[in-house]
Amino acid sequence: MTESLTRFISIEGGEGAGKSTLIRGLVRHFADLGLPLLQTREPGGTALGDGLRAMLLDPAQPPVHPEAELLMMFASRAQLVREVIRPALAAGQWVLCDRYVDASFAYQGAGRGQPADRIEGLREWVCGDTMPALTLLLDLPVDIGRARAAGRGEADRIEAEGNGFFERVQAVYRQRAADEPQRFQLIDASAPPDEVLARAVAALAPLLAIGA
Repeated sequence: MTESLTRFISIEGGEGAGKSTLIRGLVRHFADLGLPLLQTREPGGTALGDGLRAMLLDPAQPPVHPEAELLMMFASRAQLVREVIRPALAAGQWVLCDRYVDASFAYQGAGRGQPADRIEGLREWVCGDTMPALTLLLDLPVDIGRARAAGRGEADRIEAEGNGFFERVQAVYRQRAADEPQRFQLIDASAPPDEVLARAVAALAPLLAIGA
């Protein structure tokens, strides 16, 4: 792994897991340390990505076929990697991304039934070696996460899926964490937010020592 890639961190988790809260805490942590941080998200992070995000999440959109959804996610990702992530890493910044490739294996793979080898082929093509050094996976029972998400307002197109969809998503997230323990840090998202942040900061410490 190149030195720049040690500064690439992704945050993953199901609906209502607390990603936004954790990201706000990590942004403050980097600011306190005086480290340059670029915060971005998927889908989105670029003009093209934000347009695709609006279409992907709009519950009023006509049905989106699983193959089209997968390709839209990777189109957004291709633009983000080239326009935002790689230039930021090359400039010496840290990058904190709200979801990345693992989300496609979970949502478009397990959720929508797209084959894992198809997603891996797209990952190799679009991302190459631009993969996070650390992925913080917020793990929370599906029913608790959905109850939290329901309090945010009207469900988007993906949030409106049933429990079975999100249980498949969670299962693949957990499997990926088990398969790549050197990259993933599994965090109990049912803990209080300050404890979740403390575990994330502890997981970051070795990378900060290398990449600062």
